[in-house]
Amino acid sequence: MRVLCIGGGPSGLYFGLLMKLRDPSSEVYVVERNRPYDTFGWGVVFSDATMDNLKQADPVSAEQINAAFNHWDDIDIHIGGRTLRSGGHGFIGIGRKRLLNILQARCEALGVHLVFETDVTDDQALAQQYQADIVIASDGINSRVRGRYAETFQPDIDTRLCRFVWLGTRKLFDAFTFAFEKTEHGWFQAHAYRFDDNTSTFIVEAPEPVWRAAGIEQMSQEEGVAFCERLFARYLDGNALISNATHLRGSANWIRFPRVICGTWVHWNTLAGGRRVPVVLMGDAAHTAHFSIGSGTKLALEDAIDLANNIRDAGPGGADVLPQALERYQATRSVEVLKIQNAARNSTEWFENVERYAGLAPEQFAYSLLTRSQRISHENLRVRDPGYVEGFERWLAGQAAANVANATSTGQAAEARVVPPMFTPLRVRNVTLKNRVVVSPMAMYSCEDGVPGDFHLTHLGARALGGAGMVVAEMTCTSPDARITPGCPGLWNDEQRDAWRRIVDFVHANSDARIAMQIGHAGRKGSTQLGWEQMDYPLAEGNWPVLSASPLPYMPGISQVPREMSRADMDAVRDDFVASARRAAQAGFDWLELHCAHGYLLSSFISPLTNQRSDEYGGSLQARLRYPLEVFAAVRAVWPQERPMSVRISAHDWVEGGITPDDAIEIARAFKAAGADMIDCSSGQVSPDQAPVYGRMYQTPFADRIRNEAGIATIAVGAIFEADHVDSIIAAGRADLCAIARPHLADPAWTIHEAARLGHRDLAWPKQYQAGKRQLETNLERAAQQARQARQPEDH
Repeated sequence: MRVLCIGGGPSGLYFGLLMKLRDPSSEVYVVERNRPYDTFGWGVVFSDATMDNLKQADPVSAEQINAAFNHWDDIDIHIGGRTLRSGGHGFIGIGRKRLLNILQARCEALGVHLVFETDVTDDQALAQQYQADIVIASDGINSRVRGRYAETFQPDIDTRLCRFVWLGTRKLFDAFTFAFEKTEHGWFQAHAYRFDDNTSTFIVEAPEPVWRAAGIEQMSQEEGVAFCERLFARYLDGNALISNATHLRGSANWIRFPRVICGTWVHWNTLAGGRRVPVVLMGDAAHTAHFSIGSGTKLALEDAIDLANNIRDAGPGGADVLPQALERYQATRSVEVLKIQNAARNSTEWFENVERYAGLAPEQFAYSLLTRSQRISHENLRVRDPGYVEGFERWLAGQAAANVANATSTGQAAEARVVPPMFTPLRVRNVTLKNRVVVSPMAMYSCEDGVPGDFHLTHLGARALGGAGMVVAEMTCTSPDARITPGCPGLWNDEQRDAWRRIVDFVHANSDARIAMQIGHAGRKGSTQLGWEQMDYPLAEGNWPVLSASPLPYMPGISQVPREMSRADMDAVRDDFVASARRAAQAGFDWLELHCAHGYLLSSFISPLTNQRSDEYGGSLQARLRYPLEVFAAVRAVWPQERPMSVRISAHDWVEGGITPDDAIEIARAFKAAGADMIDCSSGQVSPDQAPVYGRMYQTPFADRIRNEAGIATIAVGAIFEADHVDSIIAAGRADLCAIARPHLADPAWTIHEAARLGHRDLAWPKQYQAGKRQLETNLERAAQQARQARQPEDH
């Protein structure tokens, strides 16, 4: 096989040597525009796991690379005059020039043809010249080849929000270092790490508005470097910052990171004589990952390994095996790259929004940084550095204890016991929750005439006994025509109130959980079939009329057309909410939530997709919020002041032209100003045209932004299904509570079981179940001990 690699970066060189290594009869050419052994850049970072991949692929070059690496386990985070260190992270750094020189030498030793000082402008002509069977487009982030065949490759390039500059320094850092400095214009941050015996990389980054306000755009290169030296002087110990971008002038070496995603990685050309030759993207030409997770070079090298292995595994046949190998290459690598890019996106957005987290205590700020990508969870961090996690848990438990006691003494915090974050208490007004787990409100469609019966007693009672800090009743409707379905519960009469009181009394008498009521009005999504029938479809018979902000059906041609609410309708519905809130207080509920999400009535006023009014209740976001805020104020006035009140919102409509996360910040601020204690951050279900981006904890970023930008406590919801998820969310300050739905349907005692699995024995079980607690904990400890023994080597 004849192989042509355009671009002599890590992926082109490594693929070339791997192909030659696997089949010495191959003719491999790597064409590079720079001179021999003349490369640019400071250091690159790998994880220990990447190094293991290199050892398997080519032990010879891996040994040389490993010998040149600087290895460290620690991360130092400098913020607010404090330094916080976490260990066990397993990083290795090497100079980019040194890495490429090793790969170049290895290529030469194997007989790969290295062609330097050749700027490729026509890949087809070069492929014809070398009679290539395959062309690798490894020509970097600004790939000409990708641009030439953009119609095939479908590149999606997102230029990110921060400006950054790659610098170096003779200061040798003994840990991967993040340093944060606030200027009058905003925050700058540095990413620094040692990569050889006398040099460290020192990347300086800031959001573009901050960068511009600081005047760097108008500075010369020397002035910009001097600015960074002054700003980060305390970390440099008198050492200078060095720029090697001498070919760039002024601020041109401050760039914005382009995130590259390609829909397809392979393009087929037909050359002279009818030969079909694939052009294959590799490395930065195919994808990029932000430097804050250090995975760009890792991805490039692993691309090369994967494609070389797929060609080898396809068997003999030369170019004939390429279609099959390339199909597998794209299928496997695109999935792996997507995982890394998702993590990189999370990391990128964290660094773009340092201002959002700067108000956290240094301990929590550091934890948030360490877990920013969501690839490192609480338990993964414990494996890396158990001492760090224990100290952080002790600190966090102290903060929670101070919150509950209305105390702020640091002495109390220092004396706190070590507790997993999900099991720390939370006090809101005069209500204390024993832990941060909430049983999310879930529609059961199991009432008659709005009256909850034995099913709801068993359903909510079992989950209250199951260890959660609070259980939330499903959306309970304020009038008969406010129901979603005929099976939905209500609070429009005293019979319903008394039935709810029976459930509340059971929860209070038999558990230490709190119980919340969520009240709402279905609006245009009402008068539909039960959830296990045709969800959202009108009833076959017996439909009641529905209301909404505007006369727009939920599903055009299928759903009822709602009546646009008049002022008289608004008065009547508001008064129904007030009456239901009074009944909820009389029933003894500890907490009240107002449902303003999911396209129901109050949500229909907030979203521009459903509110097309031309009066004072339509138009701007402030106008669209006017009626929901009116209802909230009326309800808050009658709900006991010592009891909390939250609001569920749709933080993202997932439809073009709908509510965005930026809007959600303003919505949360408005409800906070009106007296809300907490925002329950859901999303979607406003329009059947929604296109959510699902994934684990996929809605948690909404809770994070609202909590840390709007300054109000939040509840995170959506695909949270492990204790590790809850611990990570609470510990990082992304939310104050986690509402968990489906896991509680499968296991009413989910919280109890997760506590036992974590080894947390302080969670109280119902006294009737104590024997089961001891046996479960014993069995789990025995299983853990057997697993530890199985991992130990046998004595011979």
